[in-house]
Amino acid sequence: MLKVAILDDYQNVSQEFVDLKKLSGKYEFKIFSEPFLDEADAIEQLSDFEALLIMRERTQITKNLIDNLNDLKYIITSGSRNKAIDLTAAKKRRVVVCGTEINFAGTTELTWGLILGLARNFKEEIDNMYQGYWQSTIGFELKGKILGLVGLGRVGSQVAKIGKAFGMDIMAWSENLNLDTCKELDVLPCSKEDLLQNSDFLSIHVQGGERYKELIKLKELDMMKKTAFLINTSRGNIINEDDLIIALSTNIIAGAGLDVYGKEPLPEGNKLRFLPNALLMPHIGYVTAENYSVFYTQMIEGLEACVAGKPLRVLE
Repeated sequence: MLKVAILDDYQNVSQEFVDLKKLSGKYEFKIFSEPFLDEADAIEQLSDFEALLIMRERTQITKNLIDNLNDLKYIITSGSRNKAIDLTAAKKRRVVVCGTEINFAGTTELTWGLILGLARNFKEEIDNMYQGYWQSTIGFELKGKILGLVGLGRVGSQVAKIGKAFGMDIMAWSENLNLDTCKELDVLPCSKEDLLQNSDFLSIHVQGGERYKELIKLKELDMMKKTAFLINTSRGNIINEDDLIIALSTNIIAGAGLDVYGKEPLPEGNKLRFLPNALLMPHIGYVTAENYSVFYTQMIEGLEACVAGKPLRVLE
């Protein structure tokens, strides 16, 4: 039987979405619900597996990992891309890498949860309600405020539409901004500097990778309004985390809403966890029943297709 590892099932829910018992005659599954201690631990525990079903951008599938898994034949990831996989190394080893479809509604909706949470002080007010306090902060309305978007792609466009419904003015910048999309959505295209200086809320919606790595550092944070908020539901490495901690600790900006981090899961002692003006979520933008159903169903579908010699949704 083909040995298959299901990685990073943090919530132990994969079997709620696929019936692995039906496939037990063909495959030997093992579910890993805890992150590996390090790469050496991953190599040791995965040494005899032939297929990895992975949740995107949790475990890093590096060249060293791939080269040390001698039996590995297939990697099936959730989503249509995964920056955590070294595709060049996989191709060299003739390991087939496939993906799944993904919907972006969950990330769009969570972005607005963070924006609203910051505007109306959800973190403090919720904590205070459980402590017996009443109305301890004053929030503000979104109407008339400026929403700045780094990226106007699939998620950014949906965020812009909802911003319009709130009566916000929308600005956008990216290195490959589509001006036709700006016109269609009534979004003002601008320079990076104008975006930083004018946004009341700055929300990031570009892909990770080298192009936007550490796009936001202390220099950029210094350009923002002291009353501004930064939201990131995209990729952790787009913001220099140490610089953000400085900016939040010294009130260079008013606050941040984050769903992604440089290291995930976010270490228990990370200083972000102790800042009152940081509204934190554990990378749950894509974690919805609808997405998980697509992910796990299509991972199994992709595995079966690979075994049959007709792989689906190949990533290259």
